[in-house]
Amino acid sequence: MQTMRQPLRLLLAAVLSMCLGAASPSLAASLGQSARESKTQLAEKILPYWFDTAQDMANGGYLLSDDLVKGRTLPKEKAIVTQARMIWTFSLAHRKGFSDARRDYLKAAAQGYRFLIEHFLDKEHGGYFWKTDLAGKPVNERKMVYGQSFVIYALVEYHRASGNPEALRHAMELYQTLQKRAYDPKRAGWVEHFTREWTPLALRDPAGEVEVAGLKSANTHLHLMEALTELYEVTHDKGVCKSLEESLSINAEYFYPLDASQSCFHRNPDWSAVTDPRSAGLSYGHNVEFAWLMIRAEEVLGRKPSWNHFYAHLDHALKCGYDRERGGLYHRGTGNQMPFDTTKVWWVQAEMIAAFTDALRHKPDAAYEAALEKTLEFVARHMTDPKDGIWVDSVLADGQPRNTSKAHNWKANYHDVRALVKFVEAFGK
Repeated sequence: MQTMRQPLRLLLAAVLSMCLGAASPSLAASLGQSARESKTQLAEKILPYWFDTAQDMANGGYLLSDDLVKGRTLPKEKAIVTQARMIWTFSLAHRKGFSDARRDYLKAAAQGYRFLIEHFLDKEHGGYFWKTDLAGKPVNERKMVYGQSFVIYALVEYHRASGNPEALRHAMELYQTLQKRAYDPKRAGWVEHFTREWTPLALRDPAGEVEVAGLKSANTHLHLMEALTELYEVTHDKGVCKSLEESLSINAEYFYPLDASQSCFHRNPDWSAVTDPRSAGLSYGHNVEFAWLMIRAEEVLGRKPSWNHFYAHLDHALKCGYDRERGGLYHRGTGNQMPFDTTKVWWVQAEMIAAFTDALRHKPDAAYEAALEKTLEFVARHMTDPKDGIWVDSVLADGQPRNTSKAHNWKANYHDVRALVKFVEAFGK
């Protein structure tokens, strides 16, 4: 099968080159210029925006409520996902050398870390609450593995940036709690939605909030793999290694298979297909995010990277979900059909940029270079506030505004900053 896939990939590359415009010798130079501009944007606009506007100087943690049209407002609550993501990004920003005399990104991460441990950590039952009020009082004490995954991810990165051993201890304790409370020993994988006391929520309980209670999701298992990758790289713990290997296998077999058109959102607890039409379709953004996170996990595990699997997902997204006329990746589709949701969402563009970056790090490809440049141009023209460099939530296929929010409880600075840092490191030298 792999020998047949290579000619198909070359044919697709040729078609894309014609559709996107043949790559010239100046294209690589153009990407280099774009990367240098992105580094300037990060240093002078994007990271300062988050440092200056999102920190809650009264209570700790972060306040996320800003809109291109309506301006900043006071949010009603703080959510574990974005609080953790903010800690992660500020830690990364410091580790990558963006801190200066005016803005110490490690301090911005540290105050978020303290708020996380003091207010989100459930010291009685383990794990971290889903939401608190602005002062840190829990308002939703349920435990969602999706959110727990980002806490591990944040704690590891904060440990890397600060050297704080307590952060890594908290990350390992949370991993052990998940293994005790959420791991499914009979069918493998992880149950995802719980009460505070770690009682599983009933099937389709709306209190689940993220994905579908009672089912196993591609989204949660992807981000748990992401967190375990970083935890294993730092600890080399045998148990974490085994869990990472299992999460990688589950994602590659059930959620993001080699035939990318067969990707899915949910599986039943026994891994059988979910027939409910509400679970139909696939996410182009998650597919390409899986592709590069898979390579990252394999490299950390010391395995030979599965580039054929990576390119299967990248090429499927380009064939079925990419806007070859204007640039940018659509939101959702089904199989090999045309997408049924042509919205262009900020995080989807970020993950496509990250995947293109890793593809081109692996080997040159004119079609990928052209598509990456076109995506960057679309984001700059239609999704970016020129005042501060922040991307809006989403636009329509032609770039017209759909959701002009710049920060909210599901939109922090993790996807876009991560993608831009990867892009800068690959091409900005």
